[in-house]
Amino acid sequence: MAGKYYAPHGGHPGQDQLLTDRAVFTEAYAVLPRGTMRDIVTSYLPFWEDTRLWVIARPLSGFAETFSQYIMEVGSGGGSDRPEDDPRAQAVLFVVEGEASLTIAGETHLLGEGGYAYLPPGADWTLRNRSDGMLRFHWVRKAYQAVEGLDVPDVIIANERDVAPNVMPGTDGKWATTRFVDPADLRHDMHVNIVTFEPGAVIPFLETHVMEHGLYVLEGKAVYRLNNDWVEVEAGDFMWLRAFCPQACYAGGPGRFRYLLYKDVNRHMPLG
Repeated sequence: MAGKYYAPHGGHPGQDQLLTDRAVFTEAYAVLPRGTMRDIVTSYLPFWEDTRLWVIARPLSGFAETFSQYIMEVGSGGGSDRPEDDPRAQAVLFVVEGEASLTIAGETHLLGEGGYAYLPPGADWTLRNRSDGMLRFHWVRKAYQAVEGLDVPDVIIANERDVAPNVMPGTDGKWATTRFVDPADLRHDMHVNIVTFEPGAVIPFLETHVMEHGLYVLEGKAVYRLNNDWVEVEAGDFMWLRAFCPQACYAGGPGRFRYLLYKDVNRHMPLG
């Protein structure tokens, strides 16, 4: 079962705090610790009311180029009737705090904590916070790569609590992935999954692959191998990996280590 997801609340550190932190940006990876998500680094978007956001990934030439990822913070009554201005953009929404009222083609869905929505490019959607509390959710965006002969994916509405995790073979259930999309469905060119490690579990080799990654730590802590470095990460941290960056991890305990994972999939490599 899912635990409590970490969500940033902003604020500002005092003048007595040390400047030294774990934030790092290299040619192969970046780590944005949760302490970097303060009021001073928030952004705003057109046509979003009572809303601010932390941009934690954006396409950068020579780094990770396929996606953007926001942590959205929407006040009571806030939201947007015109949320997306790019007709190529598909989206995944994942709620970490509060409740979103998501309307797609006239049908309204309530997404509580753990709520997931896949929105294909060109989808007619709006989003509001109808509750008295704050709403915080991740918004992952990617320009859809259409393929002749393949339809655009359908809308998906789910909650991770209702999706059975897929256990990695040979791990006695200590490493599992919650998948909202069938990996064999080639209409999709991105996946946003949840990966769970029980205390002490590991990725037992240095993964090196073509997919770009965004990893937002929902719960727990671990030591993560990123290229040549071992980096401590905890709930609220974000790791951003370019293609082929070697990666592995040890889950540190005492509780589970869980993260929201983006990756690009199922398409030829552009040759231009």
